[in-house]
Amino acid sequence: MLDFGSLLSLLLLLVEDTAASWGRMLVALAISVVVSLMVGIYTARSERAERVILPIVDIFQTLPILAFFPFVIFVIVGAFPGWIGINAAVIFLIITSMIWNIIFAVYEAIKTLPSEYEDVASLYKLSKWQRLFHIYIPAAIPRLVEQSELSWAIGLFYLVTSEIFSTGNAAYSVHYGIGATLTQLATSGDYTSYAIGILVFLAFVILTRELLFKRVERRLEKKSLVQKPHQLHAGIMHRYRLFRELERISMPRHRHEHALTAKRSGAAEIPQTPEHKRHWKYYTLLLAALLAALFALGAINQTTVAYEGLALVSLAVSFVRIWLTFAIIIIVAVPLCVYLIFFAKKITAYSTLFQVLASIPATIILPVIAVALSGYMFHSNLVAISVFFLSGIWYVIFSILAAARALQSDVFDVRRLFGVRRLYAWKTIYIKAIMPGLITGAVTAIAAEWNASIVAEYFTSTGIGNGTLVSSVGIGIGKLLDTSLANGNLVLMAIALVNLTVMIILINTFVWKRLYKGISEVYR
Repeated sequence: MLDFGSLLSLLLLLVEDTAASWGRMLVALAISVVVSLMVGIYTARSERAERVILPIVDIFQTLPILAFFPFVIFVIVGAFPGWIGINAAVIFLIITSMIWNIIFAVYEAIKTLPSEYEDVASLYKLSKWQRLFHIYIPAAIPRLVEQSELSWAIGLFYLVTSEIFSTGNAAYSVHYGIGATLTQLATSGDYTSYAIGILVFLAFVILTRELLFKRVERRLEKKSLVQKPHQLHAGIMHRYRLFRELERISMPRHRHEHALTAKRSGAAEIPQTPEHKRHWKYYTLLLAALLAALFALGAINQTTVAYEGLALVSLAVSFVRIWLTFAIIIIVAVPLCVYLIFFAKKITAYSTLFQVLASIPATIILPVIAVALSGYMFHSNLVAISVFFLSGIWYVIFSILAAARALQSDVFDVRRLFGVRRLYAWKTIYIKAIMPGLITGAVTAIAAEWNASIVAEYFTSTGIGNGTLVSSVGIGIGKLLDTSLANGNLVLMAIALVNLTVMIILINTFVWKRLYKGISEVYR
């Protein structure tokens, strides 16, 4: 048992470590937001940039954080040795986990902006800077705030991996950081201090959620309620309607008839977001280039052929492991979400509880999972599956619950009014009601599982790389990435990353996007 003095010292140390980690997280989030605004707005306003940037961002968001370690180690740490380089490297690694979904959120917000805003900007001859600060940034803020909270959770997942890592004979670790401290406490067997650390971590998570994200969301909601469209910029909108009337009178007859037809049919007069299928040729060219490079390397060096075979086998084993876990996620999440949507009376309380539980990164509790499962058969595989499960299930649950909020109230009343029960209710109501959210959650859950493979399949006391081994599967793409980086074999690591990237792109293109299309046609 800890005496009062030791407990107080421990609490001060944990608070100091957590504050240091939160400082890095806040800097990373701020940089991610600024860069996302610039890239997202530019991509949405330029067709040429859209054709180039979107496929690149789509690929980068599928890569695990480990893909950026060589750059961090050889460029950032090499250029800035000491604590400055280490902290800069950690911030950069956290950014690589945060930024991609924020870019897509800003892009979608600007791309779906009603064309009337552009007409007003043209009417008043607003400059590019005026449009940026008075139209584009305000329009992107709601989606940006929404995705920033998700990015924060993703960043917390990679906190351990970012704060302590090693490659070859070089080990890097921050002096203060809750991710590094909790891992060291758990691997050393000091579970009392570790449990206290988890409580401190949760306290910071809850405070951040309430004092930062929820406060910003409440301010945005309050502002949207106070500033109604007819009250906000009333003079501008009056002049805009006059401008549109003059345009209607002056436009050619066939254009006017087309506009009336579109209006009567309910067609939105906004630029439509290009579907990902428009970029299929870029993906095809990229895949062809990657495969050609692999075959060229194989023709020059026979070792590369062996590396490719090892990467394919490792990828296949991880594929089975991840999809087995996803099946378990479906078995758990679907009945739970059906209960919460159709039967539970306190869904808000459950959602809050789930958000708190989901805020605990699987990487932080991985050492405890490894110890708890140490006496079981297939110990390492059970540890990996447990981490995959915790990494993916929350995406499925939250996505289904979010989609359920958009359902019409009469859908919820069908079961009561028509007395639909049991198996028939599952077929006709429950599954169909949650299917859109399930598909969306499945995409992010599988992606989260693939990214989690770098710690789920091989974890040491230094997060990744060299250190005291905590858990290791026999074979897997995550383990291959870890060990190749730790041993300095960047060729093998690059081949493994290429294979992982190609597989993820193929699955996204030929599985998830087709499911999205089928679901959208059914529920249109």
